[in-house]
Amino acid sequence: MNKKLSNSVLYLMSVSAGLVVANLYYNQPLLHQMSVDFGVGESAISNVPLATQLGYAFGLLFIIPLGDKISNKKILQFDFALMVISLIAAAMSSSLFLLITSSFLIGFSSAIPQLFVPMAAQLADDKGRGRAIGIVMSGLLIGILGSRVISGIVGEWFGWRFMYFAATGLMVLLFVLLQFKLPKINPTYKGSYGSLLKSIGFYFKTEPSVRLAALRGGLGFAGLSIFWTTFVFLMEDNFGYGSDITGAFGLFGVIGALAAAVVGKLNDKFNKNKIILFSAVLLIFSWVIFYFSANSLIGLAVGVILVDLGLQILHITNQSIVFSKNPEARNRVNTIYMVGFFIGGSLGTTLGALAWEHYAWQGVSVLGILISVAILIVQLFSKSRSK
Repeated sequence: MNKKLSNSVLYLMSVSAGLVVANLYYNQPLLHQMSVDFGVGESAISNVPLATQLGYAFGLLFIIPLGDKISNKKILQFDFALMVISLIAAAMSSSLFLLITSSFLIGFSSAIPQLFVPMAAQLADDKGRGRAIGIVMSGLLIGILGSRVISGIVGEWFGWRFMYFAATGLMVLLFVLLQFKLPKINPTYKGSYGSLLKSIGFYFKTEPSVRLAALRGGLGFAGLSIFWTTFVFLMEDNFGYGSDITGAFGLFGVIGALAAAVVGKLNDKFNKNKIILFSAVLLIFSWVIFYFSANSLIGLAVGVILVDLGLQILHITNQSIVFSKNPEARNRVNTIYMVGFFIGGSLGTTLGALAWEHYAWQGVSVLGILISVAILIVQLFSKSRSK
């Protein structure tokens, strides 16, 4: 493909990635409100973010590979239709089961930003690929963090259901903009959908660097999910704060997200193994701070900055590695990586809720430390080292 990646298109993809992925995280500051509304406990309501993350993983597995086979415009038409219906269903849920089901579909349809990352890698030249990935990922991570701030405030003032109605309107407007502005890409893969999915297994078996990146990414996102799933309960129990203050802590994480473009440029210049080791140490340090900050807002704020920055560094470096090979199958190798990433997030959500229920914040922090140490061990002792 010979189209040049213009800055306007690059930033459109960045903003779009952030707005769509925000749908995954609106629920986290609202979990306490939801639990009160449906009369269930903290473990039961944690199935809402769990279903959302599992849905996202399935969307990555079954939708994103189509980016190597079907025009991006056609994928967007189907995906946004499902997304809008799912958001409305969540807003109107009359039971926890319906909310969990609609949350799964929200996650499934909100996988679409992962088409933008391979697209940026494809349109950029070799020297600017890290920068392009970093800018799109910056938008995506700001969307993740900003969503918590917005939903926390909206939930506190208007209730959790209003947040989903507002998100519905926003997605309709975004779809119209993308249809007019996003360049159409016609992929070259000519095989069947079944053979397309089977080829994912081929790349998984033959690319050890992709498998390693997926493992590192899954562990990293497990740690972040542990934090955000339980943080709302910590703020409620230890400080008496509602969803607005809890969500506002996402603003501290934006500092890490804004570093994405810088991290992308570093990946174009420096050894990726050393960058990954640095990110693992940073994640461990952030969880140590969390351990001693159960009653310190300042400590929690510092920890949020460091944990988001550490994951950002790890994530962009992983993607720079997986996109450096197999240009004809970037959506499929991205599928492998991101499925591992969000399976880790789902596992982190479940383990975090259990740790909180049985061992409170100290147990949550120890769990986060152990998972971050696992990233360091995987990187140090893996036989398949990234180049």
